[in-house]
Amino acid sequence: MARKVTTIPATRTITGAPVTTLAKRRVAGYARVSTNDEDQANSYQAQIDYYTQYINGRTDWEMVDVYTDEGISGTSTARCQGFQRMIADALTGKIDLIVTKSVSRFARNTVDSLTTVRALKDKGVEVYFEKENIWTLDSKGELLITIMSSLAQEESRSISENVTWGKRKAFKDGKVHLPFSSVIGFCKGADGGIAIDPQTAPIVERIYREFIEGASPLQIAKGLTADGIPTPRGAKKWQTSTVRSILSNEKYKGDALLQKKFTADFLTKKLVKNEGQVPQYYVEGNHPAIIDPEVWEAAQHVAATTAITGRHDRTFSRMVFCEHCGGLYGAKTWHSTSKYKRVVWKCNDRYEVAHPGKTPTITDEKLQAAWLEAVADLVKRKSLIDWDELHAILAETNSVEVEILNLQGELEIITGLMTKASEDNKRIQQDQTEYLARFAQLEERYQHTVTKLDEAQALLARRQGVATELKQMRKALNGLKPGALVWDEPLFRIITEKFTITMDGSVKIEFKNGI
Repeated sequence: MARKVTTIPATRTITGAPVTTLAKRRVAGYARVSTNDEDQANSYQAQIDYYTQYINGRTDWEMVDVYTDEGISGTSTARCQGFQRMIADALTGKIDLIVTKSVSRFARNTVDSLTTVRALKDKGVEVYFEKENIWTLDSKGELLITIMSSLAQEESRSISENVTWGKRKAFKDGKVHLPFSSVIGFCKGADGGIAIDPQTAPIVERIYREFIEGASPLQIAKGLTADGIPTPRGAKKWQTSTVRSILSNEKYKGDALLQKKFTADFLTKKLVKNEGQVPQYYVEGNHPAIIDPEVWEAAQHVAATTAITGRHDRTFSRMVFCEHCGGLYGAKTWHSTSKYKRVVWKCNDRYEVAHPGKTPTITDEKLQAAWLEAVADLVKRKSLIDWDELHAILAETNSVEVEILNLQGELEIITGLMTKASEDNKRIQQDQTEYLARFAQLEERYQHTVTKLDEAQALLARRQGVATELKQMRKALNGLKPGALVWDEPLFRIITEKFTITMDGSVKIEFKNGI
């Protein structure tokens, strides 16, 4: 019997629908623009109108929806909510065909394009890219998408590099931009520049004043929340991180540090903290200041000096010491569950270190009384304090500033030598052992100079802080009269260094900067 082959015709498509069926294909359009400017907004609306008319104009298609993403880059589909919703609907059987303008509108990331197209293909969902005339269920579709997506990704890289160059050029030129919607205290001026907002600037002043007077960021945040003052972004509850950010923001003294963060990857658009990877630019006197520069420096000094110990709710926390062992006095609560509840101060090391007799118990009232007595004595002799000499001894900065300039110049020279050595090694054949030894010496010299520069800058910051303290102390004491003294916690914070408790219960007061 002769061998016979009979063809059995296909009766269904790859989607499972019968070939003879006249059911309409469920079609969705996808539109996206990557910026929010006016021209792009017009393009965005035009895409929506086009796909609505295009899909409804086909009698064999049934309109599902036009999915959209506005003001979002296509370098990562993870950020495109409209795109994600469309894919989810397609994978659950609600869409048969997706129509979009081009591969670059779908995604400028090759991996995202191919992964999404393959996932849709497995479910029998086709994508049609109009510009390239690619149908993804076609046998050549995936190859064409790979090529076009790669080109789109490179185009995105080029655009990102151009945008980055433009931003860094603006930074280098000292051009400052403020996101007014999320910055408290400033607003856009009549000339388009940065102006002080009379409505919110007092909030910034309050934060700095309370911090310098002794309040912690947590206490400040609670106070602002209790008073019903909205945060920079309009929230009802203040966070300590927001308060700290305001306290450390140099823009409030009229300056601007540019390029604090930078985009490390053009695909993810993720911003990372600039820790020396790219240049930074510091612009002084760029705009009106809400906070006097000296007050701002005082806040930085307070933040630095309290960074290790922190601030506490109790006024005298970490301020009272035992003369015998040097240990801290801590707050102890007596009769905590009764009406006789009372807070007293005892040496924390009284059991670990032997003391000659019973350690004294001190109350807040006794500490306040001792402080008032010491302040009264200080006021009587304030005319004898040589403030200029104290400033010259403790807060002179000229020599440190000269040293910093010299060290910065040294770093520039070393960096130039390292760059030249590296470039020469690329162009000129040389003994690599000798080259590496020379380069290692330059690296060691560089690190040594960086260490010295860090130490000099820390010394400068300390002396600037002391200068601010001396000015505040002088101003505070000049307004005091011996016979009219009352307990004043802000003044206490400004002038007091510590208390020392002797074994007989006496209280010694030490004021800041040896006055």
